[in-house]
Amino acid sequence: MNLENAPQLGQLEPALETFFRLAANKVHALDRDWNPADGSPVFTVKGKYAVRGWTEWTQGFQYGIQILVFDATGDEEMLRIGRENTLERMAPHVSHVGVHDHGFNNISTYGNLRRLALEGRTGDGPDLVRVYELALKVSGAVQVARWTTLRDGTGFIHSFNGPHSLFSDTARSCRSLAMAHKLGHYLMGENDARISLLERAVQHLQNTSRYNVYFGEGRDIYDVPGRVAHEGLFNTTDGRYRCPSTQQGYSPFSTWTRGLAWIILGFAEQLEFFRTLTDKELDSVGGRQRIEAMMLKTAQAAANFYIENSAEDGIPYWDTGAPGLADIRDWRKKPAQIDNESEPVDSSAAAIAAQGFLRLGRTLGAGAGDAYTAAGLKIAHTLFGQPYLSEDLDHQGLILHSVYHRPNGWDYIPEGKHVPQGESSMWGDYHAMELAVYLQRLVQGGRYLTFFA
Repeated sequence: MNLENAPQLGQLEPALETFFRLAANKVHALDRDWNPADGSPVFTVKGKYAVRGWTEWTQGFQYGIQILVFDATGDEEMLRIGRENTLERMAPHVSHVGVHDHGFNNISTYGNLRRLALEGRTGDGPDLVRVYELALKVSGAVQVARWTTLRDGTGFIHSFNGPHSLFSDTARSCRSLAMAHKLGHYLMGENDARISLLERAVQHLQNTSRYNVYFGEGRDIYDVPGRVAHEGLFNTTDGRYRCPSTQQGYSPFSTWTRGLAWIILGFAEQLEFFRTLTDKELDSVGGRQRIEAMMLKTAQAAANFYIENSAEDGIPYWDTGAPGLADIRDWRKKPAQIDNESEPVDSSAAAIAAQGFLRLGRTLGAGAGDAYTAAGLKIAHTLFGQPYLSEDLDHQGLILHSVYHRPNGWDYIPEGKHVPQGESSMWGDYHAMELAVYLQRLVQGGRYLTFFA
């Protein structure tokens, strides 16, 4: 990735305005045309959103985008639709005991509504804010109850695959725990034991870093600093770590770039949150210095690996170990080749990572954070222009060239092409919208965007 020609923040303003205009039209149209009885829209096929049964992890993104369109544009109809959809349809996600996705579904909906209400943007009164906060409290507790205990007494939130499975994705879902803790909540266990959501968030992040992220310390012969395994597998009988694995990547010993992006954003965002906590709170879960050092080390390692293993324009291919990359000559030194014969790019990974880079850069400050800020701006500049911005109003997506599950062959390949291209995903569109709102506030000098407002 080439950072020498990264844009300045203000240069992105015209592109953001275009993106918000297109998004308002498309989000209105999708809400009008989509039948919720069909399930949640997941990714597009020939430009039209389709469902894909695995888990209902994208519904919160669908309604969250509606709320964020209001955030960016002041479109009251988008606020009404997003609020109504959240209150009418998101309750099952609050009590969903079978997934690791609470930070995706519920922070994107109830969390955004609460934030905007507290900013005085929506006219929602104290009673409605309490509804949002009750949903967020319950969501955090339900999420943390999905817990696997390891032999050292710590543990992690296990994925929908089962108690043996630690996903890198869940680093960002930890914001459900952080939000519920901020609201004064905890999980009640057997014999009325009070289980700290903050303590479990720390343990989950520590074990994600320990088992799913590599630091060049000789863990195995593929221990490249910043490489990320999508999944860690454990023996749940004795709580021992067994091996790396993957669900959506090429192999356990390569890096699925969306998993890499979840680590960058998840840890960078948690760093911001932890810096709002008191030393007293953190002393009870390991201490500020140890916790923040672990998170910073993890975020920087993953961010550096992304910079070193993405195309010149900041867009990654779907997996850095995908075998077909060997056929794309000098793929790191030129813009991502969307239409090639070997391997697809993944714009959704870029949309997620860009926000992580920007947050990490801000946390580190001028000097130490400059490269990360430049990386975030470079990726955003690429995503909000051609050939990634979806300008065709008949195409329901916002950002093109996203990939869902390459190993399973779930992604649409246009006739005459060799790899998936030209399609969008609900998580890619949501994170592009969240990135755009984040940047808009920076450009306009507005209130800094956080999930824990």
